[in-house]
Amino acid sequence: MPKIGTFDGAGFWKNAYAHQRGKLLKKVSVPDDQIIELVNKKYMELPAPLRYEIETSGIDKKELQ
Repeated sequence: MPKIGTFDGAGFWKNAYAHQRGKLLKKVSVPDDQIIELVNKKYMELPAPLRYEIETSGIDKKELQ
């Protein structure tokens, strides 16, 4: 059974600039108007389903530079 790649959402979030956070949120299909509200929140303040989506997205950090 293939291992599902996980993304370290909390680690990325802590060290990311707002535009990088925005790119990440866009990749998991968050609407632009919500991205503006979410980029300045702490990672644990994001809704749990969104954190799950980020962590199981398989996104590579290189895509968010």
